[in-house]
Formats: sequence, C-alpha cells, structure tokens
Amino acid sequence: MPVRGLRHGGDVCRRRLRGAGANHRHSTEGKPINARLHDEDFHTWTGTQAGLLRQGRRAELDTAQLLEALEARGARERRELANGLTVLLAHLLEWTRQPDWRGNGWWRTIQIQRSDAADVLDDNHGLRPEPGAIFGKAYAKPRLPAANQAGLGERAFPANPPCSVDQVMSPGYRPE
Repeated sequence: MPVRGLRHGGDVCRRRLRGAGANHRHSTEGKPINARLHDEDFHTWTGTQAGLLRQGRRAELDTAQLLEALEARGARERRELANGLTVLLAHLLEWTRQPDWRGNGWWRTIQIQRSDAADVLDDNHGLRPEPGAIFGKAYAKPRLPAANQAGLGERAFPANPPCSVDQVMSPGYRPE
C-alpha cells in the first residue's frame, strides 16, 4: 500500500516516509534502513524513493542504489530492443530458407515482433539511434539457430546482414 499512499497522500505513506527519513540509521547488519528495504522489498523501496523525491527530501534518498536502479533500467530497455531484433531476425532468416512453411500465421508473428521492437523505441526515444548500433550483434545471434531450424548449415546465411535495420523494421519488408 505505500505506493498507493504516496500517490494519494495517504497517512500510511506519510508514516512510512517519516520512517524512511531514518535511512541513515543503521540496522544490525550495518546497512542503512533504506538500503535494506531496497534488498528486501524493491517495489516498496521504489515507492518510498519516489515519495521522497516528490516531497523534495533529497537528503534522505538512497542515492547510490537509486542511481544503480536507473542505470540498470536503461540497460534493460536496450537489451529488450536487442532481444526483439534478434527474434525478428531469426524469423526473417528462417522465412527466406523455408518457403514451404510460409503462411499468414508466421507472417503475423513477424509483424508482431516488428511491432514489439517499434514499441520499445516509441517508449524510449533515447534508443532511437540504437537499432543500427546493435543490429550487427542482433543478426549474428540467430544465424545458427535459424540454420538448425531450417535443417541447414550456418553458412546458408551470410555472415553480414543481407538487409538494413530500416528494411527489417519496415512493416512492408518481406524477404524472399
């Protein structure tokens, strides 16, 4: 309930934040109470940190952990984009080598993967320059699994991408 209380100014959160002000007091393990909360209940810790920020109580923030959490979140978004491109490329590679299996269901799967990658970019404008930067790595990963799926050797697929990231992300691009 602390997060709900934070958003709505409830008494529960006010009491919790008064206690959070004691984050410089140490527990028996020698960790600040606020840092211990980070380890034990991340969800509540993020709500507490957001409440402290809203109230302008910056001195009470768990700054080191907060910075680490923010950086980790950014890295997670970048990995999500890379993973989405990898899955999309695997489907496109398999599509080129398995014409007998092509069908509307498979094509919808490819379109969904494109849409998911586009959603990551829409939600994270700072990643817009990233697809080109991670495209080469994203292409290298699915070559062997795609070759195995198609019953071919890895050499069946070129070492370098046969298309651009713009083509892969284009809803109308259908490799033959």
